[in-house]
Amino acid sequence: MLTAIVTQSNGRIVNVRLSATDTTDTTVVAEEATTLAAEPAAEGESTAEVKTAPNPIAPETKELAWAAGSFIVLFVLMRFFLFPKLKKGMEARYAGIRGDIEGADKAKSDARGEVAEYEKALEAVRAEAAARVDRARQTVDAERQAKLAEVNARIAAKRAEADAANAAARAAVRDQVAAAVSQVAGRAAELATGRTPDPSAVQSAVAAAMESAGSR
Repeated sequence: MLTAIVTQSNGRIVNVRLSATDTTDTTVVAEEATTLAAEPAAEGESTAEVKTAPNPIAPETKELAWAAGSFIVLFVLMRFFLFPKLKKGMEARYAGIRGDIEGADKAKSDARGEVAEYEKALEAVRAEAAARVDRARQTVDAERQAKLAEVNARIAAKRAEADAANAAARAAVRDQVAAAVSQVAGRAAELATGRTPDPSAVQSAVAAAMESAGSR
């Protein structure tokens, strides 16, 4: 508690001193006040009574009334003016954030749909490419088979021609050999018997001998 110590001289206040005290310091303040009051006034000064000043910290009634009125006014302003605007702004911001989230979700779903369509188109392209590769492979295989068949036919024709030529050559050589053998055999028979054998009989015998030798 604050205590004011007032010193007066000839009815005028010459000194005012504030002292912060509590209940335990009351005796000290009283003693100081008594001492100041009992001091002789050399120049005709007199000490006034010590009075306790009001607590400057404690609010007065009108201050409490002003505070209560201000609080009520502030409450009314907050309740009916500021809070609705704040609530409206918060709701608008919440709606904007919610709209942004919904837009982001929609964009995400659209992106997923586009990715799915892209993958589907990619699979279709891959399938078409695989089908084209298969068709190309089949075409190449068919052309190769046709070429192989053509080459085999040519080889077979060449082989047939070679076989025919070989057969003709063998026949010609066989005829020549048969004629030579017939001459030799006829000459040998003529030398052995002293008579000329029948050429047709000699040729028949030589042909039979050559056929039997060839069959072996």
